[in-house]
Amino acid sequence: MSTARLTVDLDALVANWRALDAASSSNTETGAVIKANAYGLGVQPVARALAKAGARRFFVAVAEEGAAVRDCLGPNVEINVFSGHMRGDTDMIGDLNLIPMINSVDQMLRHVEALPGHGFGIQLDTGMNRLGMEPDEWMAVRDTALDLSPNLIMSHLACADEPDHAMNTRQLRQFREMTAGLGVPLSLSATGGILLGPEYHFDVTRPGIGMYGGLPFAEALPVARLDLPVIQVRELQAGESVGYGNTWVARDRAVIATVAAGYADGIHRIMGPKTSLYAGDIACPIRGRISMDLIGVDITHLTEEPQGLTLLGPQQVIDVVADNAGTIGYEVLTSLGGRMTRRYRGA
Repeated sequence: MSTARLTVDLDALVANWRALDAASSSNTETGAVIKANAYGLGVQPVARALAKAGARRFFVAVAEEGAAVRDCLGPNVEINVFSGHMRGDTDMIGDLNLIPMINSVDQMLRHVEALPGHGFGIQLDTGMNRLGMEPDEWMAVRDTALDLSPNLIMSHLACADEPDHAMNTRQLRQFREMTAGLGVPLSLSATGGILLGPEYHFDVTRPGIGMYGGLPFAEALPVARLDLPVIQVRELQAGESVGYGNTWVARDRAVIATVAAGYADGIHRIMGPKTSLYAGDIACPIRGRISMDLIGVDITHLTEEPQGLTLLGPQQVIDVVADNAGTIGYEVLTSLGGRMTRRYRGA
């Protein structure tokens, strides 16, 4: 069975990063979030393309991800680890010069005792209640932490994709109060925060989903294209069904293409009834349930049998597919399966 082909447009990725860099304040450094295998698209080619474009500060979720970035980019970039300094990470952090974003007093003690003099950052909780020190905890260690010269102090916005949400201004106010007069580089904004305006930018921004072609960066160029090969084409008569459970029954003659992909590749079953694949610009609706490895697609209206059909591309971007599945573009990208053939274009 031929596999699905995921094509990653590195030129589009770089163009999106540059656009978000231009949208950031002129005195703000634009980093890049490349956690979760660069949102499922392949961390090494993505990291190399962004470094070539000028990115020098990268953000990952865990130390192991940082190791992969260091392996491909070498020593001359800063790699920040959101999860901080976890037990068992000391050798990796020290040997690879990763910068843990310290989230608690316990992590601070662990880092200082295990790696004295090694760089670190601080993550503050300004209301999201996910990671970072809360105000009282921060006040208890602030002077000690500042004496050790942290590389960066950051927080994360909970509702940045909703520009009018009151949480944005509440977190901005809290972040300012917790960092006033510290003289340390500050970071609050990922993609959504960049789009909220200059008061949210501070010294470093951290674009993520916008680089990869997703909302809330509506002007983003599509980065991921997913083409699914057609294995077999069959003609159905009225009354015949497609797939498990007989959930779709032909009312008239129909021509159904079976394509090689399914929920094992991250194409969620729930999106089936609302989703089409494309032959060029012609929409071809999914028929029946998406199964583990196969999907039925209605090509009755095509004039010739296609060799493949497109799920993600300029005709249908990640957030359209995400809406069909009742989820978000992040989940669509990070769910794309490992058995797909990944190809890279540009950069």
